[in-house]
Amino acid sequence: MHIDILEAAETGHQMHSDVHVFDSVIRSRKAVRVFRPDAVSQKDIADILDVARTAPSNSNMQPWRVHVLSGRTKESLSEALVCAHVADLHPPLRHIPDPMPEEYRPMQEAFGARYYGALGIDKADLAGRAMVPGRNFGFFGAPVGLIFSVDARLTKYSWLDYGLFLQTVMLAARARGLDTCPQVSFARYQGIIAEHLSLDPGFDVVCGMSLGYADQGSVVNKLAIPREKVESFTTFVGFDETL
Repeated sequence: MHIDILEAAETGHQMHSDVHVFDSVIRSRKAVRVFRPDAVSQKDIADILDVARTAPSNSNMQPWRVHVLSGRTKESLSEALVCAHVADLHPPLRHIPDPMPEEYRPMQEAFGARYYGALGIDKADLAGRAMVPGRNFGFFGAPVGLIFSVDARLTKYSWLDYGLFLQTVMLAARARGLDTCPQVSFARYQGIIAEHLSLDPGFDVVCGMSLGYADQGSVVNKLAIPREKVESFTTFVGFDETL
């Protein structure tokens, strides 16, 4: 009995430790927009993806395809995308509703005020603000860029699976001391990316992602982005009922 109590205590202590570590990894993850140039090994990235592949998916379809870019290949794609962004000839990417539903507008505007403020760009500086999205296509200076694609025949439910995979990638990276930034802006340039990476026909770009080590001295990386409280988006039902 004494041994059982000790084992239970040790198990409880381990569980508490695991919860603390897990929660710390999640809470420390953030979208990093200024990276150091320090190299990331191919093995570390392979280990991250090896963990991420265990993410759940409907009927175990595993709809993800990943291109991991570094070196000259990454730079070549970045150059092409920056040129396309400057030329501004591609149709705009409608990744948010237009018009924006009023209940979401305050959060969007608050983020914009914080982000552009950290960059020292005034709201009235339209030219300066127009240049900011182009920073995405240099992967924010990260040594590694990832491009995620999906079979276009699949439904929105497979895209939900993809979101679970992407979150797992980011958390596995954070657990290894690495940082990330998911970037939907890459989807605007489907054709350019497909050509550069020889994407399989019928596959759509889901997003890009920058991966590396955060520049801790960057003001942008120190932004505190607030989150809604649990009670603002959750309804608990039945917990005050007796059986």
